Amino acid sequence: MKDRFSILDGNNFLVSDDRGNIQPSYDFPTGLFSFDTRFLSTWILTLDGQPLHALSIDDSLSYKTRFFLVPGEPTHYLDSKVSVIRSRAIGGSLDEELTLLNHADQETEFRLRMEIGSDFADLLEIKNQREKGGHTTPTVEPNALRLTYRRQAFHRETVVTSSTPAEIDENGMTFRVRVGPHGEWTTRLNVDTVIYGARGEDVRAILPLGGRRTAADIAAEQTELIGHAPKLGCDCEPLAGAYRRSLNDLAALRYESIALGVRLLAAGLPWFMTLFGRDSIFTSLQVLPFLPEMVKPTIVMLAGLQGSRVDDFRDEEPGKILHELRYGESAGFEEQPHSPYYGAADTTPLFVILLDEYERWTGDAELVRRLEHETRAALTWLDTYGDLLGTGYVWYMSRNPETGLPNQCWKDSPDAISYADGRTPEFPRATCELQGYAYDAKLRGARMARIHWNDPAYADRLEREAAALKERFNRDFWIPDREYYALALDPRGRQVDALTSNIGHLLWSGIVEESRAPAVAAHLLGPRLFSGWGVRTLADDQGRYNPVGYHVGTVWPFDNSIIAWGLWRYGFRHEAGRICDALLSASHYFDGRLPEVFAGYARSLTDYPVEYPTACSPQAWSAGTPLLLLRVILGLEPQGDHLIIDPAVPPGMGRVELLDIPGRWGRVDALGRSREPHEEQPSPPALTLPGG
Repeated sequence: MKDRFSILDGNNFLVSDDRGNIQPSYDFPTGLFSFDTRFLSTWILTLDGQPLHALSIDDSLSYKTRFFLVPGEPTHYLDSKVSVIRSRAIGGSLDEELTLLNHADQETEFRLRMEIGSDFADLLEIKNQREKGGHTTPTVEPNALRLTYRRQAFHRETVVTSSTPAEIDENGMTFRVRVGPHGEWTTRLNVDTVIYGARGEDVRAILPLGGRRTAADIAAEQTELIGHAPKLGCDCEPLAGAYRRSLNDLAALRYESIALGVRLLAAGLPWFMTLFGRDSIFTSLQVLPFLPEMVKPTIVMLAGLQGSRVDDFRDEEPGKILHELRYGESAGFEEQPHSPYYGAADTTPLFVILLDEYERWTGDAELVRRLEHETRAALTWLDTYGDLLGTGYVWYMSRNPETGLPNQCWKDSPDAISYADGRTPEFPRATCELQGYAYDAKLRGARMARIHWNDPAYADRLEREAAALKERFNRDFWIPDREYYALALDPRGRQVDALTSNIGHLLWSGIVEESRAPAVAAHLLGPRLFSGWGVRTLADDQGRYNPVGYHVGTVWPFDNSIIAWGLWRYGFRHEAGRICDALLSASHYFDGRLPEVFAGYARSLTDYPVEYPTACSPQAWSAGTPLLLLRVILGLEPQGDHLIIDPAVPPGMGRVELLDIPGRWGRVDALGRSREPHEEQPSPPALTLPGG
């Protein structure tokens, strides 16, 4: 049985233990959260002073959970004369129904107690274990417990009410009830969260739905969204299960932005229930062939918050695309630079890539024309603020060493960028995939300039710059005796020579010379990087390798989906299929929901993928991974007003049929079928690892 359970409606989410309880915790954020603030940190149910234990839990829906509980230790379950059902749903507020069932043949008196408290912790404070600057005041009202937090103009409240009379004190509610033989008693608790604005109003009132959606509203909205997605029919149960789960999770992760009042995708539960530039862009690329209506709001939001000045505190620069947007106390009081924070070097070229890919799929040329200024500014950033050393590469180094992220690529943990022997380079750093993204962004910018902005001279210039970058990159990053690209360059231009999954992103970008692509593919599918469940972030013979290290040996589903896409781009369909098959096999062990990350142990060592203890789940770009894998399997690629379909279904997968794929062509169907071993088929080209 899982030890943590969550429900969410995008703007609000709750994480509890397997009994439905919330207890103060800083190692993993349990609680009721809304817009980066924890409104409940204590929510503990007891019966006659005893804790309750779970018999069964129904968490099949993202916004509802039901716990079936009995008192006493598990060995006493068969003797229990009473049970409790906790049924909760979230939708703007939290509603929890408590049903007590008396299984005895005589009337019995019970004392049901709910301990209630809130620390109003900022999510970033929980993650970094920082002290709060304000104070909380509990107030007992006739039928409510009101918890109020104030710090100057920062004002939040939690209001708990009950449908039946209760003894209310500053720490909770007590119900003393008599239940007849084989009878039941029910009460409904409502937890209302209030985010006060400068004028004393609940700021969520400005949202299109007022931030208050019922469970029925959520169900209807999710059903409608999923109904727009293409219909999958296939013989592969892991693929079918992962596809269904991904659509459900992506629908659940949408939230209403306070800034623009549009629906956006949150990056992941529990730490990242907000807009992340990198995560949002990659997820948008993954879902584009399936739910293109989810993508446009993200593009518009990122363009609207594009950097316009130099701000060392926020790592902001003109033309730069944000990394992270937060709404909590620490951001509001500028204790953290996340309002928004721009500490990412990859979001800016990725923004250009996404805009072009969106137009190629949807035909929405009007958006490309409308965002011409922002796109040009992003491309200009690559050659100005992005090129810190004037070498023609994109580098990164935080403007604020006190609060800024040291690593500003997707592998942003402190030890993620290293030499093969484990040493870490100085700053600034130019990681290899950043150059690939810049190359792709310039080519895509040239396409938009020529077709949509009527500026062929600018298009020609961008194409010349891209060609020069590709030549320069293949000269400076390639390690001839090892036949792979360096992870990065250090400030002196020396190669940071670790073997990593980043080289797969290079294939996706197209910056790899054709003659070198086979060696890159061989490394990606070789035993040093490929665990059997997926490509590791760091090869297993490198100095910092750790199969449970966040970016130094684990397997990231999103990373693998981009690698598979890159292999497909260079014609390595068999190798791309191996990654697709491995990840879909792994998803089966996670009930169809690929987590943010899992351990990099070899498949020969473990019969199942090993969980990473603090991985986000659900997480947007992991939820998007099965969709991109499906695109790779079916070989979907837009070309003008047509969709190219060139399937290469991995052996054993059988039939894969995707109906009503949306795009500028209207809706089309795609069908592929794997060739089984007994059928005649061409053998895939052999890949030999360099040196062997």
